[in-house]
Amino acid sequence: MSKAKGKKPQRSGSNVFANFDQQQIQEFKEAFTIIDQDRDGFISEKDLKDMWASLGVIKDDSFLSEMMKEATGPLNFTMFLTFMGDKLQNTDSDDTLVSAFLTIDSENTGLIPKTQFTNALTQLGDRFTKEEIAQMYDVAPMKGDNVDWKRFIKLIKYGGDFEEEA
Repeated sequence: MSKAKGKKPQRSGSNVFANFDQQQIQEFKEAFTIIDQDRDGFISEKDLKDMWASLGVIKDDSFLSEMMKEATGPLNFTMFLTFMGDKLQNTDSDDTLVSAFLTIDSENTGLIPKTQFTNALTQLGDRFTKEEIAQMYDVAPMKGDNVDWKRFIKLIKYGGDFEEEA
């Protein structure tokens, strides 16, 4: 049997669970369940629209279509886990992220004042919008009015929050 030329080989979902520990899989399952608003085992555009609405955000159909186009097929939990694994693997390396944060936290305290971080996000590199910054602060690990960027890197890279390290 010959392979069709020009087509990207499909990854098998059978090994996707080996890429995560049990806690991560459970957290992704909880996220999937929250997004799967109609509880049919698949995430659809309607599920995404309803999920965004439950967060008080109205997204238009073209935005939702673009989100769904990122999936290579029906978005069941295994596909969702594969998709999330791909997204996490395609982030910058830990060293690159640390270097980026150290440009703001030159004394390596692990904390960046919120005002200083906001200024960096709006004035350097790919500039964030006010909405993107608000969404980022909804999930960023904070210590008072400071972003705990070392924990934030772990959140970005590994998809879960982690207890403070001694």
